[in-house]
Amino acid sequence: VQFVESGGRSVQPGEFLRLSCTISGITFENQPLGWYRQAPGKGREWIATVRASDTTYYADSVRGRFTISRSNAKNTLYLQLRNLKPEDTAVYYCNVPGWEPSWGQGTQVTVSS
Repeated sequence: VQFVESGGRSVQPGEFLRLSCTISGITFENQPLGWYRQAPGKGREWIATVRASDTTYYADSVRGRFTISRSNAKNTLYLQLRNLKPEDTAVYYCNVPGWEPSWGQGTQVTVSS
């Protein structure tokens, strides 16, 4: 299973980003998919999941600001990040919640004025 995350960059507080993750090696449309992040000096944390039914779940820290979505036609997972805060600075990863067979390189998001 391979995860390739992209779209991260340096932004100012309040700005918007969209992250993408292409996934290969799984039956994409049948799996729940999730985003995680790891801030400097901290452990990796789960932030959002989208089920095969398109039902979504969010961590309290991002609910109302981040939106997870998926394109089964493109085998791609997305995360829209709005109203970014300095505490959102982290490396962002995608994976299959409850399985996590491997990890990609992640994509760096830095929020700073």
